This record gives sequence, structure tokens and C-alpha cells, in this order.
Amino acid sequence: MEYLVNAEQMRRYDRNTSDFFHVPPVVLMERAALACLTVIRERQKKISLALAQAGESVRRERVLVVAGTGNNGGDGFALGRLLLQEGWIVDFVLIGPPEKAGELTRLQMESVRAYGGVIRNALPDQAYDIVIDALFGIGLTRPLEGTYREAVEYMNRQDAWTLSADIPSGIHADTGQIMGTAVYADVTVTFGFRKLGLFWYPGARCAGKIVCAPIGITLDSCLGRLPGAFTYTEPITALLPGRLAEGNKGTFGKVTLLAGSPGMEGAGLLCAKGAFSAGCGMVKLVGDQGLRTLCLKERPETMVTDRLEEALGWADVIAAGPGLSASEEAAERLGYVIEHTDQPLVLDADAITLLAKERSLYDRLVKMQRDGNSRRKLVMTPHPGELARLLGQEIRSVLEDPVGCALGAAETFHAIVLCKGARTAVAQEAGPVYLNSSGNSGMATAGSGDVLTGILASILAQGGAAFSNVCAGVYLHGLAGDWAAHRKGEYSMTAGDIAEAVPEVLCAGTADRGAERRREHGIL
Repeated sequence: MEYLVNAEQMRRYDRNTSDFFHVPPVVLMERAALACLTVIRERQKKISLALAQAGESVRRERVLVVAGTGNNGGDGFALGRLLLQEGWIVDFVLIGPPEKAGELTRLQMESVRAYGGVIRNALPDQAYDIVIDALFGIGLTRPLEGTYREAVEYMNRQDAWTLSADIPSGIHADTGQIMGTAVYADVTVTFGFRKLGLFWYPGARCAGKIVCAPIGITLDSCLGRLPGAFTYTEPITALLPGRLAEGNKGTFGKVTLLAGSPGMEGAGLLCAKGAFSAGCGMVKLVGDQGLRTLCLKERPETMVTDRLEEALGWADVIAAGPGLSASEEAAERLGYVIEHTDQPLVLDADAITLLAKERSLYDRLVKMQRDGNSRRKLVMTPHPGELARLLGQEIRSVLEDPVGCALGAAETFHAIVLCKGARTAVAQEAGPVYLNSSGNSGMATAGSGDVLTGILASILAQGGAAFSNVCAGVYLHGLAGDWAAHRKGEYSMTAGDIAEAVPEVLCAGTADRGAERRREHGIL
């Protein structure tokens, strides 16, 4: 698990490290510079090796440090001085009035000069191999103008490998928005914790490869006030419910799906594929002969029935919405589910549209969720448009604040609420928000959300904490999308490819887990 922080949190943790743990700020700055230096050295080793293999000689590369007057500029001056000491050709430019330079930045400038470096106050007419972007750090709050904008545009025009210190200049540290213009880096070395602005688009696109460097600002620096957002980076099998060796198909959960009405049977099939691929024991689809015929051909393990009440009573988890339609019959079925069941419920697609459209359904669900006696585990998986309709807001409001809107819906419905997108947010009433970074543009394809609904219902049916299971399901869905993109390409992959990739993702992890288990029992 990796925490994600906003600018205010990062400043507080930085301050705590120095004030409470007595690590001098200049030490943190020097560690930041060394972290960047390590990345540059690794790049240089690869270049030198490639040139040596080609029988070519290595030449000294020319470096430009573009620094601002704040502490980010101090990081840049410290890095440039280290490069200078190693024999690199380094030019330095200070953007902004020298008298506004902070104490630490002035100290680093004096050090640069002591080692023979020259600090200019104008951008040189010179080509560079490497550009160090240390113009602005996490404190930027307004669009870049004047000489600052010119400096960013100058860096982007250079045919050079660009490293941004902490965050690309011009990116808002909290939202990832471009503040007028921004540096497009090849690599961003961020310090202590990854910033939210590096997670959200377009900031993530500007950052290039992200390296999160430990410089001494750790969870200890939070003094108990942990960040409010996190993401997963570990193997997926470590996050899923465990499986009993003596388990059976009932042990691993029964899922009923209200998905796939006439003309949209494929949504039900994709939902069932997602559910089976994620490990539940049995799946039952509520549908007609058309759905039965399709499943018999494509996924014969799936049971199909037209007996709604029986199917609902049989289930450990219920999911409704994919391909359900917005018909009067669909609304009646959804109303029956809300009124007459108490199992964990996943609502997606048409189910969310019906809630937004039919006020009686909306009010009924809210009332039952507010009553502690009738409250159930509820998961809602809207995309921004559906979430906007559910909240009665403009879609722009959701796009500008997906986390806030997801939290608002979570509080209204006492539910776990996703806001799906290139970066999916998973919110609950209290506690941190999960932000998912797995996945790719190829997943923006019809039926992808249907597969996700099946995966979520499947993992919930296998037991464990609901929020953790939902986060793991979203992560797994994205990993499967990445696997499918590797096999089929982001242009050509389909939702069916995502469902088929889930077993491959899980197999990669369970093979390691199986080997570990065999070692424990002395078999290996």
C-alpha cells in the first residue's frame, strides 16, 4: 500500500520531520538531491553500456538546472552542484528575483558558486542533453505567467531528457491540473510520498516515470495523522480473501445477477464471466431463454432462471444493473431487491440510472440504509455521468472533484461508492479513500464495467471486509486490463479480453503462493 498526499499534508510532514524528529531541513534537501542523482547515474550507466556495445565512445553530457526561488529551486541547485562535482558540464539559471530566494536556496546557491558554478538570470541559447526542472514544487496555486511560463515552455522545447524534482512545474499538487502550462518530464523523482497531483490526470501524464524516493520523511512524520488516500502496488493475491483447501463451491460464495435484458444479454454474460474469473463458487443469472441460450454456449457453468424470488433467496451476494434496462419491469425488480433482501448488494449501470430517475426507489433505499436495522452492505459503481445524475449535479462538478462527490454519495447511501474513470476513486463514509492506478485506456470499452460488477460481487461473496474487498476488486480489474492490453493492445482489446485475463493475473500470484505453501509443508 502506498499513501498519496496533498500539498498541505506534505508540508506538515516535512515540518514534523525537522521540528519533532530534529532532522535539519538542509539534510532533507541534500537527500532529495542525492535521490535525483541516483536516477541520473542509473540512466548514464545504461547509456554508457549501450554505447560501449556499439563500439562508440561516451561523451560528457551537458546539463541545465532551471531553478526557482523556493525550496524546490534549492533541491535543483544541490543536485546541480553534485553533478558539477562529478565532472558534468552544468549550467544554472535562477528564475525569479534573487532577493526572494529562501534561506535554504540561498545556501545552496552559495555552495554552487563555491565549487565554481555560475548562476545565470536568463535562459541560455544553448542545447542540452539533460534538463533539471526545479522551478516550482508543491506550492503552486495560480497559473504560470511571464518569465515562469517562458521558462517552462523553454524546457519543453529542449530536445533533452528532463527530470522534474518532486513534481513537474506547472502541475497543481492536489488536483493534477495544468496551471496554464507545465513541464513534460521523462521522469519525476518525488520525495517522501507520492503527491495526488502525480496520480490524477493530466499531472500523471506530465510526470513520465515516477520514482518515489525515501529521503527521511516517513509515516513517523505523520505523528498519527495519516494521509487520507492510498493506492495499491503489491501483488493482488495478497489482497484477496484466502481460500480453504477443504472448501467447496458453496464455501466460495453464491452470486445472483440481475443483468442482461432482451437485446443486452451480453452484459449479463460479461458480468457472469467476471464473477467466475474472480473465484466465487456459483453464479445464477435472472433472465429469459435468450440469456439461457447465450450462457449455455459461452459460459455453461452459469445457472439461468426466471424465478426472481428464489434466485435472490439463494444468493450470498446480489448484483444488479448491467444491461438491466430502464423499463418499468426493471424498476419493479430493483424495488423488490431493495425491499425484500438484506444480502450485500452491488448496484451498477441501469440500476443507478433507475435510482436517479425513480424518486420512490431512491427514497426507499436511502431510508433503509439510514435505519441501522435494515442497513446492508451496499456498493455503488457509477461513472461520472451516473454519479452526477444520482447527486443531481452537473457532470463538471464530478469531474472536478470525483473524491468529494464519491464521499457525498457514500454518506447519503451509507455505502461504498466508486467513481469510475481513468483513475477510479473508492469512498466509504469514514476512513481513507482508495485511488486505483491500475488499468489503461483500452478499458474504455463497452462491457468493461459489467466485468467489474461481476468481479466485485464475486470477491464480496468470498467473505472479508467489504471495503478492502471492493478496493481489491477494482485493482484486480485494472491489472486484468493491463494484461489484456499487453496481449491485444489498447486499441483492440475488449471487455471479454479483460474477463479472460483475470485468471492469468491471479495465476501469476497464486503460483508463487502455492510454491511458498509447499515449502512450508516440506514438499519442496
